[in-house]
Amino acid sequence: MSYYHSSYGPPKRRNKSLRNAMWLFFIIILLIGGGLGYFAYGVIYKPNVWTLDGEDVEIRIPTDAGFDDVKQILYKKGLIVHRKNFEWVAGIKNYASLVKPGNYSISNGLSNNELINMLRSGNQTPIKLIFNNVTDVADLASRVSRQIEADSTKIVEYAYSREFSEISGLDSLHITNVFIPNTYEFYWNTTAKGFVLRMFEEYEKFWNGRRTELAAEVGLSVNEVIVLASIVEKETQKNSEKATIAGVYMNRLHRKWLLQADPTLLFALNDKSIRRVLNVHKTIDSPYNTYKYLGLPPGPICMPSISSIDAVLNYEKTDYLFFCAKDDLSGYHAFAKSIKQHNRNAKKYQQALNKLKIYK
Repeated sequence: MSYYHSSYGPPKRRNKSLRNAMWLFFIIILLIGGGLGYFAYGVIYKPNVWTLDGEDVEIRIPTDAGFDDVKQILYKKGLIVHRKNFEWVAGIKNYASLVKPGNYSISNGLSNNELINMLRSGNQTPIKLIFNNVTDVADLASRVSRQIEADSTKIVEYAYSREFSEISGLDSLHITNVFIPNTYEFYWNTTAKGFVLRMFEEYEKFWNGRRTELAAEVGLSVNEVIVLASIVEKETQKNSEKATIAGVYMNRLHRKWLLQADPTLLFALNDKSIRRVLNVHKTIDSPYNTYKYLGLPPGPICMPSISSIDAVLNYEKTDYLFFCAKDDLSGYHAFAKSIKQHNRNAKKYQQALNKLKIYK
């Protein structure tokens, strides 16, 4: 008689033990994997952005910025709760090679995944670019460069470049025509060239249609309308009387009188300290001296507002030939049909200046 003997027990028992061990190992792996998965899910999808009072925060990523630059921008503003988690997800999503410049609005409660997807897709928030009361291109460029990334010097250079002159068909005296004061939406990382070309598009839209027809009806070219509007702009800040002042100048043009516009004289003198125009100022030899030369000056003396442009296109038809500032110094003007009446108005205004000891 023979007996089967083994220290490992019968085959069925051994197989059952092996299966139990495998199941236990499998369960352990599932638990570990589940734990890691839960951790990874939290790192990727749970909120990791905090903003003060829950308000959106704008960040600006410069052109040519790298991932280290982005991190410093985010960290400096205290937007990221767990920095290592953010950097880990950024690495998984290869954000370092997909950094895009721009102005981004960061919301409270964003996850790492949402934040990185927005940044690497270039889904930036446009900014409201505003300019008004601008004299020339250099002044404009200085203001614009404080609102978008474009360099002020490059804006001026491209505006006066041969390339843009050929595109716009405007000479250096009328290049300011392109820039119509208003509020525009721009991407923050717009280049200098991109800004100027966009403004030319806006200029063409502005003059495409009824305004061009009105210019022809009043007997002026677009350039002439803008030149006269620039004078009106400098004469008054009161929109309610702009059309009346434009009408006075149109009456003088029709009669072939000298415009005798003080703002053109001040532009020629280029002295911002002058508060009172004197006879000695009227002797300057400049094509912008409308006390000396007939007609409109060769170019605009500022970038006129839309209200001033429309005031010229819709000028008030009156018999007024003169006007001067009111002696109450309200900023409004007294209008006159005769030189006698005008001289009385002017004397009152001069006396008001004398009382304030404004002599020059």
